[in-house]
Amino acid sequence: DIQLPDYLHFDGSDLSLIWGVPFVGMLLSIAVLPLLMPRFWHDHFGKVSYFWAFVFIAPFAFQYGLALTFYEIVHLLTAEYLPFVILLLALFTVSGGIFIKGDLPASPKANVSILALGTYLASWMGTTGAAMLLIRPLLRANKERQYKVHTIVFFIFLVANIGGALTPLGDPPLFLGFLNGVSFFWPTQHMFLPMLVASLSLLVIYYYLDTYFYSKEEVVKNQGHKKINFQLLGKINFVLLVGILASVIMSGFWHSGQVITIYHVPVKLENILRDVLLLFIAYLSFKYTKKDVREGNGFSWFPIVEVAKLFIGIFVTMLPVITILKSGLNGDMAPVIHLVTSPEGQPDNVYYFWLTGLLSSFLDNAPTYLVFFNIAGGDAALLMTKYATTLLAISAGAVFMGAVSYIGNAPNFMVRSIAQENGVSMPSFFAYIVWSIIFLFPIFGMITWLFFL
Repeated sequence: DIQLPDYLHFDGSDLSLIWGVPFVGMLLSIAVLPLLMPRFWHDHFGKVSYFWAFVFIAPFAFQYGLALTFYEIVHLLTAEYLPFVILLLALFTVSGGIFIKGDLPASPKANVSILALGTYLASWMGTTGAAMLLIRPLLRANKERQYKVHTIVFFIFLVANIGGALTPLGDPPLFLGFLNGVSFFWPTQHMFLPMLVASLSLLVIYYYLDTYFYSKEEVVKNQGHKKINFQLLGKINFVLLVGILASVIMSGFWHSGQVITIYHVPVKLENILRDVLLLFIAYLSFKYTKKDVREGNGFSWFPIVEVAKLFIGIFVTMLPVITILKSGLNGDMAPVIHLVTSPEGQPDNVYYFWLTGLLSSFLDNAPTYLVFFNIAGGDAALLMTKYATTLLAISAGAVFMGAVSYIGNAPNFMVRSIAQENGVSMPSFFAYIVWSIIFLFPIFGMITWLFFL
């Protein structure tokens, strides 16, 4: 363990909620500026993100000193942001090198089949990998459809979020649980039924919704009967996907005991090796995937650049919010912490599910999962057995409700960006949340009744 000097010790109980203003500003910028100033936002969203990061960093450095500020930023970059972006970059590059060529019908049966396939794949190749693999074929299949926004929204619900519930490879919160002692197949066993309820409900709703819209579109009706004919190009990237999964699994199972310290921040050797391997795999994919394959896929770097720039602002500005949460009953969010514990001192699993979920909708779902994991005791052995329902509530909340907003999970933004590049007028930040409230919240209520009451 690294012994921190006294000037780097910091307690979230020292922070008031006023420190969350830059984070609120960041969220409002994402929500409002694309509507009010679309051209400005498209050209300068990165500068907006850096501005709000600076609005937090400058006063924090003034009040708490440059040394502590630098330490917090280094810790944020090495432990959270860089591993997050590197994994996304690898999955984005490799998945974008697989081209599903050919004609797919734009019928409800074909669309629901793609959504079901993506939901299944998400747990085994990550929500980012599955989303990037299938979003472009789905868009090409529906390019002649007049009504297709609902298809992309349900794709985000299912493939970019709920489908990743069954393994630590599926979604970052579960990977953090794996690194903190939760066994690899614990989510597979315990998350299967809630995931099945949520995904089947959404697939059925989507099928009838798409059937309704399809009946109103004369131009594509004949396409629904054409034979499915496609081929896979860029097959080397399937091998590279296996390499990504192996790199991630390695970092969880192998404990070298070696660390490299960067300004008092310990970075495990296995995590450094994982990130280097992921970058190398991304390089191999870019180098050995034929140019015409990526061109046929409509591949561009803009979605990953957008995510990287926006999430640096999100990660930095949410730092004080997460720190206040970590301070538990001593911090300004003590009322939130009180909610998850009954008067008898037992965990209230309904509140664990909804609070983890709602905060995951607007904070990044991985650190939010870890906060509530530690509030529940942080003992993986105990949480997997005696308090398995509590761990299930935390896991399901973080994974499922990452779908509630565009910033709940990184693939949401990437899918939205790719859809807009392909001419789909996606809902605004708040309009998308309305979709979530209408279609997701009733299902979350059913999951609450079935599993946590």
